[in-house]
Amino acid sequence: MTALEERDAGDLTGLGYAQQLHRGLGPFASFASGFSFVSILTTVFQLFIIGYGFGGPAYIWTWPIVFVGQFCVCLVFAELAATYPIAGAIYQWSRRVSNDPVGWMAGWLMQIGYIVSVAAIAIALQAVLPEVWSGFQLVGGDPDPTSPTGALNAIVLGSICIALCIVIASFGVTRMAVVTRTGVTIEIVGVLVVVVLLFVHAQRGPEVVFETNGVQGDGSYVWPFLASMLMAAYVMYGFDSAAELSEETGDPRRTAPQAIVRCMLISGVGGLLLILAALVAAPDLAAPELSSTGIAWVVTSQLGDVLGRIVLGIVAVSIFSAALAIAASATRVMFSMARDGRLPFARTLAHVSPRTRTPIWSGVAVGVLSIAVLLINLGQTSVFTSVTSISVVIVYLAYLFVTVPRLWHRLRRSPDHRPDPAHFSLGRWGLPVNVVAVVFGVFLLVNIGWPRQAVYDPDGSSWVLQWSAPLAVVVVVVLGLAAYALVRRQNAASPRAASEEVARPT
Repeated sequence: MTALEERDAGDLTGLGYAQQLHRGLGPFASFASGFSFVSILTTVFQLFIIGYGFGGPAYIWTWPIVFVGQFCVCLVFAELAATYPIAGAIYQWSRRVSNDPVGWMAGWLMQIGYIVSVAAIAIALQAVLPEVWSGFQLVGGDPDPTSPTGALNAIVLGSICIALCIVIASFGVTRMAVVTRTGVTIEIVGVLVVVVLLFVHAQRGPEVVFETNGVQGDGSYVWPFLASMLMAAYVMYGFDSAAELSEETGDPRRTAPQAIVRCMLISGVGGLLLILAALVAAPDLAAPELSSTGIAWVVTSQLGDVLGRIVLGIVAVSIFSAALAIAASATRVMFSMARDGRLPFARTLAHVSPRTRTPIWSGVAVGVLSIAVLLINLGQTSVFTSVTSISVVIVYLAYLFVTVPRLWHRLRRSPDHRPDPAHFSLGRWGLPVNVVAVVFGVFLLVNIGWPRQAVYDPDGSSWVLQWSAPLAVVVVVVLGLAAYALVRRQNAASPRAASEEVARPT
C-alpha cells in the first residue's frame, strides 16, 4: 500500500469505516463517472424533442438558466465531497448534516431514482441501434420505440445492456473505469465533431434562438417556456456520481470535488453548443421530424446516411457508458446503506468480494431491479415515460435533503459543519450559493412535477397518470418511512444486526 493509499484509508477510518473497496480511480476516471452519468451526447440527443416540442427554438434559453441553478447545487456538493468522501454520497451527506432518518430518506429516494434512471438510459438504445443497423431489431417488426415490437425490442436491448454493465462492474472498479474513460473520450470527441459539422452545414444564423415557432398561440410564452425547461432539468443531474465512488478514488478530498465541478462546466458548455448547432443546421424548423426525432434527424439529413450512422454509433457507446456509470452509482448507494444496516439483507448487500474488492451482490440487485423497471415498457410506453419523469422528481427531492440542512447550518454558523478549506470551500460565497441551490431546487422540483397532461398523460387517458408525479412522491415517501421503521425494528430485535452497524456520526 502506498503512502497516499494509507492516508486515504486512515482518512476513511476517521469517518467511521474501514477501507474495503479498491482505490483504483484517478482524476480522469473520477471525472468520467460523473460526465458519463450526465452524458450530454445521449441525453441531449434523446431529450431535444421535449424542449423543442414545448418551446420551439427559443427553449435554448432554459439551458443556461437550469445550468446556473444546478451549478450552485454542484458547488454545495463539491464542498461536501471534500468533507465527507464516502460511498453513497447523498445518503451519507444528508444524514451527517441533518440526522439519520433524513439521511435514510435521501438514500431511499436516490436509490429509487438511480435504479429507474438505469432503465431509462438503457431503453434509449432502441432509438439508436436499429437506426445504425436493422439487425439490432431483434424481435422484428416496427422499430419505432412507441410501437408494440419497438417497445419489446427496447426491453431486450435494455436488458442486455444492463446485464453487461453488471458483469463489467463485477470485475472491479479498475476495469470498469477503462470502459467509462473510453466511453467519455469517444463522447467528448463525438460532441466536438457533431457541433463542428453541424455549424459547417448551418442553414440560418444564431438569431434562431429568439424564434418560438408560435407555440404560445395567443397566450404568454412563459408557460411553454417553463414546460420546455424540463429538457435541461432531465439532463443536468447526476454530477454527484463522481462522489459516489469516493472510497475507490485516490486523494478523494481533492479529486472528487474537482471532478464534480469539471463535469458540470464541460456538460453545460457542450450541451449548449450541441443544441445551438442543431437549431442552426436543421433543414426546416417547421418539419415534424424535428419535434419527433430531433437531433438524430438533423444529423442524418445534413451529414448523410453513412456519417449519420457513425454519429449514432457514438451515441450508442455513450448510452452504454452512461448506463454503466449510473448502475455503479446505484450500487454504491445500496452498498453504503447496507453497510450501515439500513436495508433488508444488509449482510449480503454489504459484502465486498475479496478478489475484486467490489460490492458484487449490490450490483446484481441493482441490475435485477432495473430490468424489472424495464418491463413496464411492455405495451405501456406512456407509463414508462411517466415513471422516468417521476424518477427525476425523486432525485431532485433527494438533493433538497442535502442542500436545505446544509443551508440551515450555514445560517446558524454551526462549527461542526464547516467546509474543509484545505481542499474545497466556497468561503464567503457559501451562503448565497447555497440559497440559490435551495430556491432553484424547489422551483425545479415543482416545475418538473407539475401535472402537465402533455408530459405525464399525452393520450389523456387517465387522471392518475397526469397527477402521477405528486402522487408518486407521496407514496414513495410513505413507503420509505414504513421501510425505515421496519429496518429499525428489525435491528432492535436482532442484537447481532445492531452490533454490526457502523457508528454513524451526526
